[in-house]
Amino acid sequence: MVCWPVDYDGAWTLAGTVRRCGIGLHSGKPVSVTLKPSADPGIWVRWSSDDAAPVQLKPSQVRDSQLCTTLELGDRRLATVEHLLAALAGCGLTQALLEVDGEEIPLLDGSAIGWVEAIAEADLVEVSGERSHRPTLEQPIALHRGSSVITATPAEQFSVVGVIDFPQPAIGRQQFALELTPQRFVEEIAPARTFGFREQVEQLRAAGLIQGGALDNALVCDGDHWLNPPLRYPDEPVRHKLLDLIGDLALVGFPRAQVLVYRGSHGLHTDLAAALADRSPVQP
Repeated sequence: MVCWPVDYDGAWTLAGTVRRCGIGLHSGKPVSVTLKPSADPGIWVRWSSDDAAPVQLKPSQVRDSQLCTTLELGDRRLATVEHLLAALAGCGLTQALLEVDGEEIPLLDGSAIGWVEAIAEADLVEVSGERSHRPTLEQPIALHRGSSVITATPAEQFSVVGVIDFPQPAIGRQQFALELTPQRFVEEIAPARTFGFREQVEQLRAAGLIQGGALDNALVCDGDHWLNPPLRYPDEPVRHKLLDLIGDLALVGFPRAQVLVYRGSHGLHTDLAAALADRSPVQP
């Protein structure tokens, strides 16, 4: 059994190498990622199809794209990174090399638990020397997009509060709060799957999105019921929203703050990540 880090103050990398294959959510194409240890701080990416040097991932590379988070890495893009980044950061990893085959990260089962299992298979090892950077706030941050709001309030530890409010009775209004640690991430957040709505499926596919979406990798809501129950938690949708938030904050570092998000989106999370990076004394 893996002994997860107790908090996010240390520096950790993988003890071994592990590979996962699957389908890209939006492309519908087979893709794969090999997770490897790294001697250098940060998360690094290289493509298995070329010999270029690895690129370190930074908050400035994030692009607000529809229904996922995409990184712009020179003349290439890497889409749907949020679940993998959430797993890496949520489990306490601060440095790793990702060797990618494709332009999108595999969706697996629509949650982060497959990546957690991969990390557990490879195991973790603590890295001596420089500790991981974590943003520290002096003043609260409050941002909004329309009726959606995200705030970060200074605190001793990183905690998250998510609130969602959907007209569909199967979801409705949900709230979930958690002071995050790697163990709590693994148990309370990582298994929560992405979700969508039956009436939007054909429209999104016509727009070239969710080509790889299926009932075994996403929850589908049809008004007052789910097409593919059972849920892993009664409030699985709001927990998945927090999973996305954690993934979108991974590259800037978890702030010593309570982050509250109401009706969150990747764009709103990205806005907070940019604000945290701007206010951090040391850039990641």
